[in-house]
Amino acid sequence: MSAHPDYEVVIGLEVHVQLRTRSKLFSTAGVSYGDEPNQHTTPVCLALPGALPVLNAHAVELAIRAGAATNCTIHPTSIFARKNYFYPDLPKGYQISQFEHPLCTDGWLEIETDGLKSDGSKTGGTKRIQLTRIHMEEDAGKSLHDGRADQSRIDLNRAGVPLVEIVSEPDLRSAEEAGFYLRKLHAILRTVGVSDADMEKGQFRCDANVSLRKHGATELGTRREIKNVNSFRFVEAAIEAEIVYQADLLDSGGEVRQATVGYDAENDRLFLMRLKENADDYRYFPDPDLIPLVISQERIDAIRAALPELPDVRRHRFEEAHGLAAADAAKLVGAGSLADFFEAAVAAGAEPKAAAKWLTRDVVAWLNEQERESGDSALETQGFALAPAGFASLLGLVDAGRLTAKSARDLLPDLLAQGGDPESLMQERGLEAVSDSGALEAMADDVLAAQPKAIESFREGDQKAVNFLMGQVMKQSQGKADPAQVRKILIAKLEAL
Repeated sequence: MSAHPDYEVVIGLEVHVQLRTRSKLFSTAGVSYGDEPNQHTTPVCLALPGALPVLNAHAVELAIRAGAATNCTIHPTSIFARKNYFYPDLPKGYQISQFEHPLCTDGWLEIETDGLKSDGSKTGGTKRIQLTRIHMEEDAGKSLHDGRADQSRIDLNRAGVPLVEIVSEPDLRSAEEAGFYLRKLHAILRTVGVSDADMEKGQFRCDANVSLRKHGATELGTRREIKNVNSFRFVEAAIEAEIVYQADLLDSGGEVRQATVGYDAENDRLFLMRLKENADDYRYFPDPDLIPLVISQERIDAIRAALPELPDVRRHRFEEAHGLAAADAAKLVGAGSLADFFEAAVAAGAEPKAAAKWLTRDVVAWLNEQERESGDSALETQGFALAPAGFASLLGLVDAGRLTAKSARDLLPDLLAQGGDPESLMQERGLEAVSDSGALEAMADDVLAAQPKAIESFREGDQKAVNFLMGQVMKQSQGKADPAQVRKILIAKLEAL
């Protein structure tokens, strides 16, 4: 919980998002993840003398799409600037970014506040978070510290990768609200195809600016920036730790100094990285190698008009058209391509509520086992070998009583990993449900004859005895019997004894 009895928490977020392009922002070098160091470089990436940047047109379109999806004003003219600072993994000694004239400004998105207020009291509804700007920039390289105490190495594969930085106003008042905002932004960007936003690959990274002020004060307190956190829950944990640090410092009469800090998730602690620079320290000036970026209003309007259905609209449609519970609809939409899989399965004949439950429970559990963490990484149906029609067929077998839910769950992992026809696999493994009432009654008679103590417990009012007897019948049927049918038969026989 981020509420503090003496202070109002003020949070603004800066999110760096890698755009979904095949090449870098100003060069033809490929964009790839996990390759050997320095395999994707050109003279532009290496800042060799005479190498000039050439802007990636597709990256510009994706940045405009991000602005359109977040209700921004998209400016027909924007200017690239040089942001001067030295890092060993920034070969030019400056980063090409946008400063005074960004591509997008004055956007907003709404979050479901889940009843949260900064003072800890409950309230419902939504909250609008204003976006200051979305600007384009290139990423820096990466310093590698692989156990060599006397040296570091530089990997420039990431240098020049296209990013947008999405800057919010300081409208967030708790770590929980920050988490809601990030998840909403993540879902929007994935839905409109701006980015894969895989947090484990660093494609969606957050800097959190946190300050505290007395309740009722209008002047902002001194902020500290938590740098480069790439997990929703770690952002929330880092903000919580920062709130505790600043509150304790202020309570003891200390003064917060503007600084950049890192977060050690393993030990849940913050550490000082450097005293914070201001914009003047970066000595921004327009990049003389790049002319102003000019986009026609017609092109901007066309990109805006071509946006797909946004997450909020899709979630409401799932609730209204398919009768889904709000929580299930939100889980599906938040999982990106899992929602597409759901719609395809419903089109193939799956009952919507059952499909949603199986996807958000069993399929997500399988994805988690595959080390695709549902909270931090995109749930990708591209990894499924099972087609939506096959998934619908599996649920149809359960609905028809030919396959028990337990047996279906046993089959599901193999179907997701290897594909195949659910009915054929069911028959191959001998899992078709025992639905013959005569056979089930015979099994029930055998179990009752062998369990006189359970019968006596039932007569004494112990309803748990029925569950025990059901388990015995299910064991005898090797899990193939319909539990509801077994319960009905057992109760009828017990009441007749």
